[in-house]
Formats: sequence, C-alpha cells, structure tokens
Amino acid sequence: MEPPWRSHMSSVFIFMAAVIFISSHYFVTTAVTDVEQKFKLFIKKYQKPYKIGSEEYYKRLKIFQDSLKKHHHLNSLRTSNHSAIYGVTKFSDLTDEEFIAQYLDDTKKPLKHHLLKSQGGYVKNTQKQTTDHSYKSFEPQKWDWRTDWKWPVITKVKNQRSCGGCWAFSSVESVETMYAIKTKDLRDLSVQQVIDCAAYGNFGCRGGDTCHALYWMKLTRTPLVTDQEYPLTDTSDFCKIEPNATKGVSLTDYTCDKFINHGQSTEGQMVSMLLNGPLTISVDATSWKDYLGGIIQYHCYNFNNHAVQIIGYDLTGPVPYFIIRNSWGDDFGLNGYIHIRIGNNVCGVAEEVSSIQV
Repeated sequence: MEPPWRSHMSSVFIFMAAVIFISSHYFVTTAVTDVEQKFKLFIKKYQKPYKIGSEEYYKRLKIFQDSLKKHHHLNSLRTSNHSAIYGVTKFSDLTDEEFIAQYLDDTKKPLKHHLLKSQGGYVKNTQKQTTDHSYKSFEPQKWDWRTDWKWPVITKVKNQRSCGGCWAFSSVESVETMYAIKTKDLRDLSVQQVIDCAAYGNFGCRGGDTCHALYWMKLTRTPLVTDQEYPLTDTSDFCKIEPNATKGVSLTDYTCDKFINHGQSTEGQMVSMLLNGPLTISVDATSWKDYLGGIIQYHCYNFNNHAVQIIGYDLTGPVPYFIIRNSWGDDFGLNGYIHIRIGNNVCGVAEEVSSIQV
C-alpha cells in the first residue's frame, strides 16, 4: 500500500507542473501577442500590403519577430551612450538577404581605374598622406553643410526606393551642393538623367559606380537639368537628353581616391576636404537596415555595396563622426542621415572617395 505522504507529494508535483505549463503558455502567448501588436502598428505606419491572416502576413510576422531579437542583441553590445541604436525601421519585415538584394545591390565593382586615367578623367588626390588621428586638433571642430554655410546648399533627402541608383543619387547631390556654393542657386538636379544616360560601367537601376558617373559627366560635359525637367521615375529607361542640346549644371573636374595608406585609413584628409564641399563615397551599408541613431562604430566591413554623401563632421565628443546623407528617404535613421565614426575605415568610408568642381 502506498504511503499517504507519497500520494500527497504526487498531487503537489502534478499541480506545480500544471501551474508551470499554464504560466509558460501564458507568457509565450503574451509575448507572441505583443510582437503581433507591434507588427500591426508597423504595417499601419509604413503602409505595408499584408492582409491579416494570409500566408504572407505570417511569413513577414516571423521575419519581424526575428528582427526584434536582432535589435535586442545589437543593443546589448553597445559600449556607451554614443553607440549606434538599433530598432524597428521600415525594413524590419525583410530578411537580411532580401534587404541586400533590394537596396544594396546597386554598386558595381569599378572598372580598372587606369581606364579612367588614360582618358584624362581620373584625378588622383596628391596631398601628403597622414594618419587617421590627424583630425584631432583640426579646426573647426564641427562642420555641417546644412547649417554652417551662408546660404542653403543642401537639398532635401531623396528616396531611391527599389531603384539601385545610389551611385547616381550621391553623385548628383554633390553637384547640387557645389553649384549652390558657387552661385547661391540651390537646385534639385535630375538623378533620373544620370540613371538613364550615364554609361561607362553604369547600368541604371541595376547598379553603377560613383567614379564612373563623375567620369561620364566630365568626359561628355553633359549638363545636368533640373528634376522638374527630367523627373525621377525610379526605373531605368532610355536617355531622353541630347548632351549638346540642353542647358544645365556641368561638372568641370573631380577627384576619385582611396584614403588607405599601408592598411591604415587617412581620414584626416577627408575631414580637411569637407571644408571645400561634400564628398561622395562608397560604403558597406549591410548593418544599416536596423539603424535608428547614434554613431556606427562596428558591425560593418570595408567592402562597398552602397553610395552616399558626407556633408559634415563632428570632432567635439569622445567619438568623432562623419555626418552621412543617405538616399532611403527622410524616414530612415536621423531624418535621412546617419553618423559613422571617423577612423579605422568604419563601413569602408575611405575606400572610394570623390570630390567635385563645377
């Protein structure tokens, strides 16, 4: 015969197991419900087309849930209040592979630069190379072309959407600014014209290279018309402009260089160059998918899959940084901008750097 205490203990264990099961089920259900509620708010905010209850809806919900876990992991690695912050963005329903295919497959490996040199379209920076710490005593300690010039010289943040034309956006943006600095006339110039017309290793919305775009502008002396005259369609099409039959803004010269010396970045040079005007650069933007703010210091590499514009810098804090203008709309990052640490070639900022003259 079984002792009474053993029967009592069995009942207790069964009761405790039931409580644990119910509690764990409650917390899992609550967690899933909380994630789905966030996902529904995400759908509403970014006007995503997912129909609740559909197969696509649950597929994207799972990806969204994975994104939340990734954000938590990345934020757990922050080393200070200056570190980058990651969270829900308009890309949180995409896998990393989908994000790369849709938004980062738009820079092509440059043609051999000797081709550009041989045609007289490549200007190498000949200033003396310095270490990446040469900016520490630089004056002024802060510069931002949005606010520090005498008149407006930066147009609004653009949105390339699904067109792989970052190389065209960043190149045209620098032409806009340099022309405004020179003439006080700030114009929205046609990115679509460059997407459609720029040859020499560029492939419209299927990708291109910033140095090749600038080479095309100089070699053909094609004036850039306004966006109103040649509006953005976010698709590739045939060129609708005759090079010698239009009036617009022409590029007169440019530099295209790599600020790496014996494996070390020489970004002090770039800081100095920014006082003359913005720089167009190629970067690795793989980790930008989840960026909300702060200074990116890690989680990216020195290969290039995206092109952007540097419009300033800030050396005053413990982590000096470049101010980067992106082309994913003003609902990305810091109203369309992103901060990247100066030094150590973070995200490959020193791999392909261009300045221009108009």
